[in-house]
Amino acid sequence: MGAAAGLFHVYGRHTLHSRTLATSITYCSRWDGGMECGLSVASTSPSHFPARSNYLSDYLLRMNAMRALYHPVLPSFASSTRSPTPCHRRLPTFSAAPRRRADRWIPAAAPEAMASTQPWTAQEQEKAKEAKLWGGRFEDSVTDAVERFSESVSFDKALYKQDIMGSRAHARMLAHQGLMTVSDRDSILHGLDEIERRIEAGEFVWRMDREDVHMNIEAALTDIIGEPAKKLHTARSRNDQVVTDLRLWCREAIDKIVASIKQLQVALIKLGLNNEGLIVPGYTHLQRAQPVLLQHLLLSYVEQLERDVGRLVDCKDRMNFCPLGACALAGTGLPIDRFLTSDALGFTAPMRNSIDAVSDRDFVLEFLSANSIAAVHLSRLGEEWVLWASEEFGFLTPSDSVSTGSSIMPQKKNPDPMELVRGKSARVVGDLMTLLVLCKGLPQAYNRDLQEDKEPLFDSVKTVLGMLEVTTEFAQNITFNHARIQKVLPAGHLDATTLADYLVNKGLPFRTSHEIVGRCVALCVARNCQLSELPLDQLQGINSIFKEDVYDFLGVENSVNKFSSYGSTGSECVAEQLSFWISKLQIVDG
Repeated sequence: MGAAAGLFHVYGRHTLHSRTLATSITYCSRWDGGMECGLSVASTSPSHFPARSNYLSDYLLRMNAMRALYHPVLPSFASSTRSPTPCHRRLPTFSAAPRRRADRWIPAAAPEAMASTQPWTAQEQEKAKEAKLWGGRFEDSVTDAVERFSESVSFDKALYKQDIMGSRAHARMLAHQGLMTVSDRDSILHGLDEIERRIEAGEFVWRMDREDVHMNIEAALTDIIGEPAKKLHTARSRNDQVVTDLRLWCREAIDKIVASIKQLQVALIKLGLNNEGLIVPGYTHLQRAQPVLLQHLLLSYVEQLERDVGRLVDCKDRMNFCPLGACALAGTGLPIDRFLTSDALGFTAPMRNSIDAVSDRDFVLEFLSANSIAAVHLSRLGEEWVLWASEEFGFLTPSDSVSTGSSIMPQKKNPDPMELVRGKSARVVGDLMTLLVLCKGLPQAYNRDLQEDKEPLFDSVKTVLGMLEVTTEFAQNITFNHARIQKVLPAGHLDATTLADYLVNKGLPFRTSHEIVGRCVALCVARNCQLSELPLDQLQGINSIFKEDVYDFLGVENSVNKFSSYGSTGSECVAEQLSFWISKLQIVDG
């Protein structure tokens, strides 16, 4: 009697009290060592029990659904031998089943514990009432290890805004199509507003047992508004729901990255404008090659970043198609309007093929590919500035605000931010590799593997945004050392190619010119001088074609001024490039 009273008390926390019941239990042994029991309940307080007698049956049904079987006391319930009356009900019959991890939901209890009339804790009662939203066909609950391993809410809760946005559009469409009432739609919209408010206020409790952002929000919506929430998932699967969220999230992330790239482009152009006319060595193979204007060099990074923008914009255009309404993979027979939800969410159109809609993550791959290329560009810029900040180069000095020191060497001033930009590019490339390998072996349509697409995506976006931000700040806080650059600029015979062009203008084939200038450089190396320092008679000793006008082509300043082809480092060409970018990026005040 005590066991049943204790069992009844668990469910009756809000409505029933075990002291109002008189209970009889009959046991009979089974050959396999299990127990069967006949359970009947009679109320000692008829005024309380008749209206509430269904609660016990409902509770036992819930117990069976969740397999919360209290072996060995109550492995199954057989009908009572007593006739049912309004105050005396026959309980349903349940077949015995193995007890597997039932204590995940309801702690296992020995017979004496079940006989206790002490109420369960609120947490225990919540677990007793909780069930997976997909759990109708399951008898056993998943193990703790499987639940921990399978959950994604710890990271996909970042999609909450997009999930709520998609649910709002879906609810409005369902109401428009007559698949839910206007009243239910309004209740859902109100509930979603409240959930969003709680999340942003830090009041929302994310639950691992609800698996992901979608189930957390849907379960919370049910808690807030009740029955209407159960209509929201009409003509929708988590398969099309998550990929819709993901496309919306990527769309916003691309906009943020593009805006950050524009800020870096502006910073680079302003850095060039502040160092007008400064000539620096241009390198190939990290060996001095030709003289270039610093503005020209900085503009080369601006151009690369612009192609990064183009790739991201192209990616956004291709991803901007709506999968919502594709459902699990085959669509639905319900009269939904996918164009309505697509328009409401700002997509170009619904995706044409429902299987394709839930199958592929190529839009994420393309996004991470564009991010990886941008990260490589930033890494190369970082490498150059790290080198130039060294004592060996001494071309630039970062301010204290973007430098760090050493824990042991007091003199050190390290360009750590750009070293980390260089290092973090590896993470971004790694995120792309993770997703490529993830997708390579998947059969068509949705597979749970795709849950793993989010962490590399989120990490890639966060890392690239951080790289862009710190590179922009570094560009705004460095000083180029003009005197140092001018002092070391003549070394390396940077004007040799210009001298070869001089000979071509005199009518010699380029290969012949190349050989003659090579001999001139060898003479300079032997005499430890620059080409511009060689007397005319020594030049003519190599080839009589040299005239006095040769000195107009020698020296780094003369060399830079001789460049005139479109896009070259010549002063006029660079001025045209700067003018273009100042106009395009709408830069004011230099």
